[in-house]
Amino acid sequence: MSDDVASAFEDFARAFEAFKDANDTRLSEIETRLTSDVVTEEKLARIDGALDEAKRRLDRIALDRSRPPLGQGGEDSRDPAQAEHKTAFHAYVRTGEASGLKRLEEKALSAGSGPDGGYLVPDTVEREVLRRLSGVSPIRAISSVRVISGGQYKRAFSTSGPATGWVGETAARPQTASPSLSEMSFPAMELYAMPAATQTLLDDAVVDIESWIAEEVEAAFAEQESTAFVKGDGVNKPKGFLAADTVVDEAWEWGRLGTVHTGGAAFPAEDPSDVLVNLIYALKAGYRQNASFVMNRKTQSAIRRFKDDHGQYLWAPPASIGQAATLMGFPVVEAEDMPDIAANACAVAFGDFKRGYLIVDRTGMRVLRDPYSAKPYVLFYTTKRVGGGVQDYAAIKLLKFAA
Repeated sequence: MSDDVASAFEDFARAFEAFKDANDTRLSEIETRLTSDVVTEEKLARIDGALDEAKRRLDRIALDRSRPPLGQGGEDSRDPAQAEHKTAFHAYVRTGEASGLKRLEEKALSAGSGPDGGYLVPDTVEREVLRRLSGVSPIRAISSVRVISGGQYKRAFSTSGPATGWVGETAARPQTASPSLSEMSFPAMELYAMPAATQTLLDDAVVDIESWIAEEVEAAFAEQESTAFVKGDGVNKPKGFLAADTVVDEAWEWGRLGTVHTGGAAFPAEDPSDVLVNLIYALKAGYRQNASFVMNRKTQSAIRRFKDDHGQYLWAPPASIGQAATLMGFPVVEAEDMPDIAANACAVAFGDFKRGYLIVDRTGMRVLRDPYSAKPYVLFYTTKRVGGGVQDYAAIKLLKFAA
């Protein structure tokens, strides 16, 4: 595996060097002939695609390396209650025998369990699914995450802070005004996946069934989560940050995200990186320290060609395996659900998402075994509850391609 990682990293580095050479050639042609050669443009596009593919391969290998095997001992092996739950869960998944899980969940007074609602998976499986989602769901990886036991998370915030001031050591202290408080609510919505298995797979004792479930639901959950966290409308799903109300940053107010405009439907022809500088400094210094760029692959491809006044590329590849590419010193998070560059599109987000966006996970993930609907396959209707929304409207700014 280490050889594969080293090879992938070398391929990525070579692709970026080739990209820089091709782009430099394109820029030279534009300076001398006011246009670039079609062959050069096609070559640059091919190298750009190869660069993206090399980055995806590197990310996938790094993610696979970080996944420990499940069911090979661990915390549950030292906890009799978890070991009992795990044994009962195995029996249910492999054979449909639910008496063990029924007894355990009756003992725990678990609400909503049983044939209709499914059964709780062992804690090790739930933790592994959430850990995997943090690696493949781009917005989850950079946002704040709260685990809740109810169906909704409520958070109070101050709309106007208390009055403060300086006083002398022996001077009278005037009474301060009470802060005005408001409440934000983050409901947890139900997300489901339905992996299918053959009975032969379930009968094979060598197969780690917990790991199989985690792997099967990982991609489905990550894809749906990523879309919802970016542009979800809040109806039966989390509310994405792009669904928030927006306003030109000069007129920013709480409850809306500030936007910095590019002046047109694309980056300006002259000094296009200036709008990125404006976006960065639209964010207050306290948020900039931990800020990240969020954009899709096509937008990143366009920005990758930008240079500073000294001829240095503003986009830089990862310094080492497992790290993100950077743009002007800030990490770049690739989220394919971000819109492409187009008129009135907010194609680039910049901010401290740890403070700006909140994800709530309701504890408990359930599995309902269905051997009837798709015979001869056994379906596993797997559900988890998750919510999300903007929690600090000052922590995220959007780049809008508009006048």
